[in-house]
Amino acid sequence: EVVHENIKSSFPEMSPRKCWMVERRFYTHFCDLLMESVKYFSMSKKTVKKRMRFNGVELVEESCRKGRSCGVFLGHYGNWEWISSMPLWVDPNLCQCMQLYHSLENYVTDQLILYTRSRFGGVNSTMDKSIKYIVNYRRQGKPLIVGFISDQAPFWDNIYYWSDFLHHETPWFTGGERIMQKLDMDVYYLDVRRIRRGYYVAEYKLITDEPQKQEQFWITQKYGEMLEATIRRGPSYWLWSHRRWKRTKEEWLKITHGGIKPKS
Repeated sequence: EVVHENIKSSFPEMSPRKCWMVERRFYTHFCDLLMESVKYFSMSKKTVKKRMRFNGVELVEESCRKGRSCGVFLGHYGNWEWISSMPLWVDPNLCQCMQLYHSLENYVTDQLILYTRSRFGGVNSTMDKSIKYIVNYRRQGKPLIVGFISDQAPFWDNIYYWSDFLHHETPWFTGGERIMQKLDMDVYYLDVRRIRRGYYVAEYKLITDEPQKQEQFWITQKYGEMLEATIRRGPSYWLWSHRRWKRTKEEWLKITHGGIKPKS
């Protein structure tokens, strides 16, 4: 029901048959995604580089040559777990790749995911320790390329910005933007395409190399616009099964202005 309603409400211009086709293809892709994630435990570097390619790497490497760390926005689109193979595409002497993550309640699952995300040379950090990591690497003269997956539904106390996204009033995580502006990092968007079954390509696109000059939430807004364009190009490959719009602006206004205790 969640998948069906998410797709239907995001594409009101689509016919019921077209929405059904997007939904059906999503389930096919989701099954592939589960198997690809399991296979990722044992895939060789050669196989990973063949199946998960990166374009525009020279852009982020040029940023790193200038001594600037890079913040990279991406979404739950295509196979986001394979994005952690990025270290295979950059000069390890030039920069270090890092991904932010939220700890899972299940310890075993949490450790397995951390293993897969670090097996090709990347490092993992929780959001609360990210600034410390970035500053420490900067002091060592080694810039970081940091991935931010920011298309989840934030908790009530983390909502500061809303925008129109896929015909929904949508709240956004803004912590990534604040980190990039505070540490003056070049900001990129990672545009992912599914070429065919089991094959993806991700392209780095510059959002801004002057984050501190941008107005508040401008970076988050641009990220949302670019992610929506990616989804509209191939709607079956976004994670429609998560309840992205379970929080409404009306409820948020009641909570923030009326002192109402939020629901979980």
